[in-house]
Amino acid sequence: MSTPANTLAISPAARDALQTWLDHQRALKGAADNTLTAYQGDVTEFLAFISIHHAEAQGLGALARITVSDMRAWMAQTRSADVGPRSLARKLSAVKAFYRWLAEREGFEPTAVLSTRSPKFTKKLPRPLAIDAARELIDCVEIQGRDAWIGARDVAVLTLLWGCGLRISEALNLTGADAPLPDVLRITGKGGKERVVPVLPAARDAVTTYLRLCPHPQEAQEPLFRAIRGGKLGPGPIQKVMASARMQLGLPASATPHAMRHSFATHLLDAGGDLRAIQELLGHASLSTTQAYTAVDTVRLMEVYNRAHPRA
Repeated sequence: MSTPANTLAISPAARDALQTWLDHQRALKGAADNTLTAYQGDVTEFLAFISIHHAEAQGLGALARITVSDMRAWMAQTRSADVGPRSLARKLSAVKAFYRWLAEREGFEPTAVLSTRSPKFTKKLPRPLAIDAARELIDCVEIQGRDAWIGARDVAVLTLLWGCGLRISEALNLTGADAPLPDVLRITGKGGKERVVPVLPAARDAVTTYLRLCPHPQEAQEPLFRAIRGGKLGPGPIQKVMASARMQLGLPASATPHAMRHSFATHLLDAGGDLRAIQELLGHASLSTTQAYTAVDTVRLMEVYNRAHPRA
């Protein structure tokens, strides 16, 4: 990870502590690179602000004496930079996580930081596609490719998102060793967490069709899904082709590749799927996250929840 410019305002001790914490998050908690980059930026901004606020670089002793007034000043300054409530809540969460670790290591009480209230914001519910709309999108995407193999590739990726509930990064990280697709896939998701996902015949057939048409040789250690020149396929082409298809079909901007994963959860739940089973298939650590993905009314959600967890 690159070092943000404002680390120059931070004391060497604080900078070293931050790097040690990031290493801890990577090694012991399996934090993803994108998560670590966000953590680094958010905590660095906070530490730099505290240094500037007190007109000198803050060592670990000074950081242990952060006050409620300091926290209020940081929150106010961050809001004034047009940072929305959702982003501010994320930044505060990163700072609190860092301080919990630092306080335990250095032996001080982090009450001023941990007691800071997160700004309230309305969580946006995901917008799943109706079953017919998902089918129409995949059919439309198939004819968008400039070559038949590209159309088949895009269909295979989207079918894995919809039919198996994969994240787009998880689908694109499959390799030649995963083909032909087995009855179940072992997927490594966020934080290195592994889960087992059943593969529907439609998804297996879509991948088989793609492999039959793909001009690039399939080798065990190479990416399963290839870009035009044979390199690893990134999310950009899939996002672009889906944007084109949704415009043709008159679907909203929320009809993205990730919406196919939302749809997987919602369609399973609507069909009477077990909420805990869906949680496992999606790889969610928290059941509340799965509840948000389903985007169904509370009564229906609780009916399924109660079936999954009958009271004694």
